[in-house]
Amino acid sequence: MEFIGEERIEAGRAIVWAALNDADLLKECIPGCHSLEWISDSELTAMIRVKIGVLSFNFVGGITLTDIVPMQNYTIHAEGKGGVAGFAKGAAAVTLLDDGDETILRYQSEAQVEGRIAQLGSSLIRSSSQKLASRFFSDFSKAVTGRMARE
Repeated sequence: MEFIGEERIEAGRAIVWAALNDADLLKECIPGCHSLEWISDSELTAMIRVKIGVLSFNFVGGITLTDIVPMQNYTIHAEGKGGVAGFAKGAAAVTLLDDGDETILRYQSEAQVEGRIAQLGSSLIRSSSQKLASRFFSDFSKAVTGRMARE
């Protein structure tokens, strides 16, 4: 499954870049995220509860950042194990572009699931994954602009 999108954020690129590297802010924006912690300069560990249709699954895994060009882009690689639910992995290339005083965050991601979760059907998984991605980027934009308003 591949997803492409962009989000206009009412903040400068430096602020958006800092937010993309703030585990506490990201945790607030990732739907179902129970924990997100840095374990090195480019690795995080996470526990996320994902709801697909009427079913919920807990995934525990790691996130690695590669292709890092500060203030411009990076690629996120994530893998999670969901016990009997199966396994999920994916990657997202994130690019920041200036647009006046605002920033355009573009992303291109792909995801893959295996195990019982894959048996739910590709259309349900695709729809749920797209909703989760859209919600994350929308919540991220709101969190960044909300942080700016408080500062």
